[in-house]
Amino acid sequence: MPRVSIQTQDFDLSAETAALRAADGGIGAVVAFVGTVRDLTHGQPQAVSLMELEHYPGMTEAAIEAMIDEAFRRFDLRAARVVHRVGPLAAREQIVLVLAASGHRGQAFQACEFLMDYLKTQAPFWKKEHTAAGAHWVDARVADDAALARWGIAAGNAADPA
Repeated sequence: MPRVSIQTQDFDLSAETAALRAADGGIGAVVAFVGTVRDLTHGQPQAVSLMELEHYPGMTEAAIEAMIDEAFRRFDLRAARVVHRVGPLAAREQIVLVLAASGHRGQAFQACEFLMDYLKTQAPFWKKEHTAAGAHWVDARVADDAALARWGIAAGNAADPA
């Protein structure tokens, strides 16, 4: 099973978790994060009808593999998997899955949160939201940079709001 999948099709949380667990009988905990497309966005009065995600094939997978390698260095993981969708996604559709597996829950929880914080700021994805008022690219958020900073990693992607 690959550790990273970038795909247009939806994913099945149960199937992904079962496949991860089947590979290692020492897994005692699997923590999963499933992100979905919100129908509202920060600072926009109109509902989001569609989100488009773009990426650079090959570069994106390599960047996420490096993130997973870093999670293995920091936490006592037995397995990890990231599935990220690209292309057009409607509001409420699943967009990302992060699975972190360990012998114990604490390491799995921390690794899953670390991977998601890392993905939000370091993965090379570009998002465009569509509303009734038109389409716009989604800017990096200061809160996402701050979430990654607590792991000792400076992102600096978000523009200073001042």
